[in-house]
Amino acid sequence: MGNDEREGWLATSASFTAFYRARSEPLLVWFARRVCDAEVALDLAAETFARAYDGRATFRGGDDDAAGAWLYGIARNLLRDWYRRGRCERSALARLGVDVPALADAELARIEELAGLEPLRGAVAAGLRTLSRDQREALRMRIVEELPYDEVARRLGVSEQTTRMRVSRGLRALAGAIDPAATAEEVS
Repeated sequence: MGNDEREGWLATSASFTAFYRARSEPLLVWFARRVCDAEVALDLAAETFARAYDGRATFRGGDDDAAGAWLYGIARNLLRDWYRRGRCERSALARLGVDVPALADAELARIEELAGLEPLRGAVAAGLRTLSRDQREALRMRIVEELPYDEVARRLGVSEQTTRMRVSRGLRALAGAIDPAATAEEVS
């Protein structure tokens, strides 16, 4: 049985192409808003669609909403894996002296515009200014420097539990600065 003869909503090349055209830009924006890096977002979106295409025979939904949920499930898993291995990959690339090809400036600017990264960066900066010095330091060490909690606690001279609370509260405050409606929905 050829690829186009499979049963299912996304089985034909034409149906998958239409699905891709409708979902590629929103997915790219979704990734860009989470990683704040247009090139990484483009790579993750491409990999998401490659995995979706490879696994389209396993898709059991019957409509666009179900296909969208399935696609974003793949995307969430890829994003989680990217966060986990990102530090190791960046270190290995630097150690080997490998230069990763870059997007053209116009392509980067377009992705950043679509994702609204400039206003997002402003909201994050404003949110950081509202945090206590202790929360900012805990976030900087844990999120930016990617240090483990026990190391952050040691450097700050506090318990690991206190460090986890500072990071959690800081992230919650930043989430509220970025999207106050989402934070209000969480509370209610």
